[in-house]
Amino acid sequence: MPRKKSAPLPQIGAIVTYVGKSRTLARGGYNVRVVAETCGGRMMVEAIGRSGQPVRFSVKNENLAPLQPGLFD
Repeated sequence: MPRKKSAPLPQIGAIVTYVGKSRTLARGGYNVRVVAETCGGRMMVEAIGRSGQPVRFSVKNENLAPLQPGLFD
């Protein structure tokens, strides 16, 4: 069975969409900023938390998608 090609890694500082499998998140995912690359196919990202403070957490590369076209134009 052929393996699925991995998506290209986003650059540090890029804004991407995080689409996780958790039901507590927004259905379309939410925008995060890539802070660093970590081990095990994960990226450290930063988002705005519920209290309005920036929150950093690591996510798998496969859960990151490019922004929709024209979102910040």
